[in-house]
Amino acid sequence: MQEAEMPVESMSEDDQKLNDKIDFASVMAVAVHDMKNSLSLLLHTIEELHTQIPTTESKSQEYIVDLHYEASRMNTTLVQVLSLYRSGLDALPLHVDECFIFDLAEELVESNRTYTKQKDIDVNIKLDEELSWYMDKDLLFLLMNDVLVNAMRYGAKSIDIRAEIKDEFLCLTVEDDGHGYPQSMLDMSAAAMDTLCISEGRTGLGLYFARMIALAHKNKNRQGSIQLSNNSVTGGSIFTVLLP
Repeated sequence: MQEAEMPVESMSEDDQKLNDKIDFASVMAVAVHDMKNSLSLLLHTIEELHTQIPTTESKSQEYIVDLHYEASRMNTTLVQVLSLYRSGLDALPLHVDECFIFDLAEELVESNRTYTKQKDIDVNIKLDEELSWYMDKDLLFLLMNDVLVNAMRYGAKSIDIRAEIKDEFLCLTVEDDGHGYPQSMLDMSAAAMDTLCISEGRTGLGLYFARMIALAHKNKNRQGSIQLSNNSVTGGSIFTVLLP
């Protein structure tokens, strides 16, 4: 027996008007913000769980650390997407204040200590403890943390965080002993901002986000920038953000 077809209700004029008024970019921004908050709670739970697992349970410890790492990467991506949306509204939050660079570096090390300890990765802070600069500390933390996480992800066993003032710019650098940046990534980092391809995956998004944060820092007629290179001796990657 042939089943009766269900009648398809057409959208009313009022419903169509309501649908036309929906700003799906704003809806996505709200959804991303909600997911980011949920992931932050999940990360806290994972950290608490990690402290409850005996150190003798090495395999369980490793699983928890990997879970924390992946959840942290997801959280970073969501923050980047949300910031990119806000930048499209000319509303990228930029709160400039004096920041002691050593404190920023210590926060970076501490936030990744669970992973670096489990994976036996050394992160060394090599800078003057009294060095300070005016910047948006929260945005720079996001930028540098993404760089640090990528260095850990791609095989580095020793990572240096350095900072110096050169030609009236703060040069904040993360250098590792890994395999270095592929040529495609070096080329992408040098591309014009309007041609930087976010569709290249997380690499494109991360570089775009880093450039956006650096460029947002301005002082008189100078703007921030980023530089990517490989160490000619060790072959490791070198990431530098320059802030005026």
